Amino acid sequence: MIPDEDSCPVSDSLLGRLYRSRPEGLAVLVKTVPPQLRAELAVYCYRRAHLQSIGLAIASSCTANHLYFYAGLAGLELHKRAAEAAAPDPIQPRTV
Repeated sequence: MIPDEDSCPVSDSLLGRLYRSRPEGLAVLVKTVPPQLRAELAVYCYRRAHLQSIGLAIASSCTANHLYFYAGLAGLELHKRAAEAAAPDPIQPRTV
């Protein structure tokens, strides 16, 4: 399947709500989107500079399989980046 770069996989209304939501609200809202459509939406958002952070947040709720199905190796890379972005920063030991 080749993604259609011009059309958003969800309604403009839902995309607007995702764009305006806070991180905790985004997580709740994303769960209302079916898994395969969520993967498509993650890729759609990530490919747009102003929506990249939303794309990463959505991708973090997707399985690697769904992202791979929709975007191939690029989907797997997105899954990896989303996991890295979601991981807490390691605390560096202080040297005295």
